[in-house]
Amino acid sequence: MATTTWVIDPTHSEVQFKIKHLVISTVTGSFKKFEGQAVTENDSFEGAQISFALDVNSIDTNQEQRDEHLRNNDFFDVAAYPQITFTSTSLTKVEDDEYKLTGNLTVKDVTKPVTLNVEYGGTATDFYGNEKAGFEITGKINRKEFGLTFHAVTEAGSIVLGDEVKLSASVQLVKQAQEVVA
Repeated sequence: MATTTWVIDPTHSEVQFKIKHLVISTVTGSFKKFEGQAVTENDSFEGAQISFALDVNSIDTNQEQRDEHLRNNDFFDVAAYPQITFTSTSLTKVEDDEYKLTGNLTVKDVTKPVTLNVEYGGTATDFYGNEKAGFEITGKINRKEFGLTFHAVTEAGSIVLGDEVKLSASVQLVKQAQEVVA
């Protein structure tokens, strides 16, 4: 049996989130630094072992004051918990290029199972002969289930933040080495 390791190409990948603000609009943010890999058997992604880590300090909502608030103890507490991690437990083909990715997501000191939707975009070889694979990953989590419990209400009684966080990642993987396992 041969295993293949694929690593994230950060220059051709992005990780975003969306959350309701004042229940009337959406704030979009991203993480600028992350790393991850997939280990596959042969060339099939089904059943791949996937690991992923976000550098929480790299959070960017296009507003520095908000980003600093997200980094502090009210939210992510970056000093104590510098990474958000994900480790897969299964990647199952649903149909054609659609998969379900299940695994353990750790935010701060809370680890919970999540299931994400994955769309496989295919593989291609770049100008330098590197084989690449593309994926679109989406899902939703409840922030409070992961210890992100900051809650505020405006003077008029409006809730400042929604509980549901929409996750979205566009990921390009680069094939590294194929290893034959006896």
